[in-house]
Amino acid sequence: MSMEKIPGPIDEAVLATVRTVAKDARMQKALSIARDRAEEAMALQVHISEIPAPTFEERTRAEEIVRLMKEAGLEDVSIDEIGNVIGRRPGRNPEGPLLAIGAHMDTVFPAGTDVKVRREGNTYYGPGIGDNASGVRTVLEAVRALNEAGVETEGDIWFCTTVGEEGLGDIRGSKHLFREKNAVNKIDGFLAVDNSNIGRILFGAIGSHRWRFTVKGPGGHSYGAFGETPSAIHAICLAGAKVAHLKVPETPRTTFTIGTIKGGTSVNTIAATASCDVDIRSLGDRELLDAEAKIRAAFEEAVREENEIWGVTDPKKSLHLEAEMIGNRPAGTRPDDCPVLQASRAAQAELGLELTDYMSSSTDANAPVSLGIPATCLSSGGKQMRTHTVDEYYECFDIHLGPQLLMLTAVSLAGLAAQDGGEATKPILPVRR
Repeated sequence: MSMEKIPGPIDEAVLATVRTVAKDARMQKALSIARDRAEEAMALQVHISEIPAPTFEERTRAEEIVRLMKEAGLEDVSIDEIGNVIGRRPGRNPEGPLLAIGAHMDTVFPAGTDVKVRREGNTYYGPGIGDNASGVRTVLEAVRALNEAGVETEGDIWFCTTVGEEGLGDIRGSKHLFREKNAVNKIDGFLAVDNSNIGRILFGAIGSHRWRFTVKGPGGHSYGAFGETPSAIHAICLAGAKVAHLKVPETPRTTFTIGTIKGGTSVNTIAATASCDVDIRSLGDRELLDAEAKIRAAFEEAVREENEIWGVTDPKKSLHLEAEMIGNRPAGTRPDDCPVLQASRAAQAELGLELTDYMSSSTDANAPVSLGIPATCLSSGGKQMRTHTVDEYYECFDIHLGPQLLMLTAVSLAGLAAQDGGEATKPILPVRR
């Protein structure tokens, strides 16, 4: 359990709206379809997982998702300029809110990784089987159930699968959704689907800045140039020692790590070049920038020290530092009365699910949260383990809960349209534009 803070109460009006949506006959049918399709849904998750989709190489998986979205009944399905797949489920009211739902397609595993899934009982082994084939499955199953049951909403819903959520992808797919064609003024709310913990709801988006620091110099022979030429690797080591002693705030939680170090030519060479990648994270933008400034200063000081150790003043023989930003995920939080958080928690309660983790993470929801757009991240059900390793596996149980929670939250946010004498609800999600 991870309760980073105790959430405030759920508004009674929101609870009443979600309850009305849940008891609607067509919504009941959609919830039943999700439950009854658990076996087919797991087969779909395996199918998705076995299509390689390294970050920046998601096209093959995207093309299959286009086919699956069209088959499930979405309209205007297309792959956008950056590679996201977007399908539209139109609502009745063109003036209603626009809700976007997204699950990332990419995996951390490079091309050539064996992604064939192996089953042992109710456990499925395969790189990416949980993260995020389970999220994509949840989105597609929600579409299928809503369409088969004939549930109509007031506002439009975009169902999306995004590129570049992992690693150096830098949530580029999600960022694109919220800047493309002035969409920041168009999308009123966002639900990411990532992770399997059905009790988890995110109120915060952990920001991260990633930097590649590269030290360059002339290099030389380990014996012949000794005393005349500073070492790029030594400078990186000096910087690492300084970084290791930095102090950062506990609140808001702020972290850093030197994740990779590369450099040198051979054991008997004074290194001409060396580089390292640094990850810095925080819930607060000010704290993130402060840690970033201290780390950059540590590298600049280390380069000066290494030059001074050998008395090198000639610019042609000196080391110099290059800094390149390779990742920028914005930070932010949503208040407890955020409509997306309220609807998600109310949907959990209506389904009899416990809120076990009210916390922060880094997901596709970072982009909209940082812009003040109501957003959170929901989960798929089941249990993913050993995530981001080739030993990843997924325990299949209660996987219907993912699409059920997603559907109930989404329809409550977009508003349930009246059908066959049934009761309508006003959208919980306000129109921003």
